[in-house]
Amino acid sequence: MKLLTDEIRKKLPKLKETEGVPTEDKIVICTFFNPLGRGIWHAIEGQEEDEDFIFWGLAEIHEQELGYFSLNELESITLPLGLKIERDLHSREIRLKEILK
Repeated sequence: MKLLTDEIRKKLPKLKETEGVPTEDKIVICTFFNPLGRGIWHAIEGQEEDEDFIFWGLAEIHEQELGYFSLNELESITLPLGLKIERDLHSREIRLKEILK
């Protein structure tokens, strides 16, 4: 599965572009997840940087944490049975406060 489509690239604001928006009102554009357990990444912003695509958003692994994560990093994760990180095909754009509840 392709994690980052052209459509998502176009929708994602550039890094720091939503700085003036209160955190809880920022919009999650897409979500990635570990199909075998812990690990959800909600992308709010993103852009190409040095042969990688860098996202800023909410990671939920052991706890919820706002920060940066990269496409190369997500694509490099190999899980048991050869599974990989997936993109939630059913996610919709949602305000961050709905996830933080």
